[in-house]
Amino acid sequence: METEKVPSTIITLTAGIVITLVSLWVGQNHGLMPEQASEQAPLVDDFFNVMMTIGTALFLVVEGAIVIAMIRFRRREGDDTDAEPIIGNLPLEAFWTAIPAIIVIGLGIYSVEVYRDMGGFEPNFVKADTPAQMASMPGSAMAAPLVADAEGMESDEAAAPKGAKYGFGAAPKRQGQGADLVVNVTGLQFAWIFNYADSGVVAGELHVPVGKDVQLNISAQDVIHSFWVPQFRLKQDAIPGQETELRFVATKPGTYPIVCAELCGGYHGAMRTQLIVHTQEEYDAWFEEHQMAHQQNPNQTVAVNPADLSESEFLEPYANKLGVDEKTLTQLHSMHES
Repeated sequence: METEKVPSTIITLTAGIVITLVSLWVGQNHGLMPEQASEQAPLVDDFFNVMMTIGTALFLVVEGAIVIAMIRFRRREGDDTDAEPIIGNLPLEAFWTAIPAIIVIGLGIYSVEVYRDMGGFEPNFVKADTPAQMASMPGSAMAAPLVADAEGMESDEAAAPKGAKYGFGAAPKRQGQGADLVVNVTGLQFAWIFNYADSGVVAGELHVPVGKDVQLNISAQDVIHSFWVPQFRLKQDAIPGQETELRFVATKPGTYPIVCAELCGGYHGAMRTQLIVHTQEEYDAWFEEHQMAHQQNPNQTVAVNPADLSESEFLEPYANKLGVDEKTLTQLHSMHES
């Protein structure tokens, strides 16, 4: 009695269901991301989970097709004939071109939404080069019209917001509102300095209260650094001569690493510190203690202010932490500046 073959449509449907279920499970249970500790973290993780789901499905389909082809169309013993020629399959080619295009466009739109919800569109417009400067660039076909319109656009430039910054600002629900806490962050080879605005409190660690909107004004003293807190899913470059902004709301008390994610010199790997998220009561106690210490010894704050100290005086507190003497650290810093 002849065994009936299972229709290919049933096999394809079953494989599709299995691949979908496996991909969805992997997308939600990959365990590749650290814990979430900010309001922005779930936005990034949801996007990452979608990409993991799609990536797993594509991996299973492509690798599965390769394995099936290796088994089904392998050379049989004693068969030295040529394989059947395949000229092409227009519907299949259109399908495998359209599906990736739809996926890429969809992920692009989704990523813009995530960027917006994280506050990427909130920082004020950053003034670009003037029309006259743009028109003078070599090879500009629009040079003449730009030069002609340069004077007419001066009024628009004058209306551009002052103190504009790059970076992540307030989330859409907080746009137009001031931050609960403002901290000026300075990156230098090879440390982070945190200056709590208008209080005189300066620290080598960042302390913030849980549930409060925090704004970091980030700058670099020497080379490009990158302020990165993995558990917050936030990273912002510190650029010499250009202040950047980073706003976030911590959702979970704890201690989290701050890492420089931009190669900034020989001791780049040692440029690490901590972000400590307190309850409001703990933060108030910490802030009051450090503010009183500053009032009792104001020169202590000045001693870590990069604007007021010599290079050797500023680097002294970090020499022991890096395991080198002050002279060596100063020489390294000077070498990288040159």
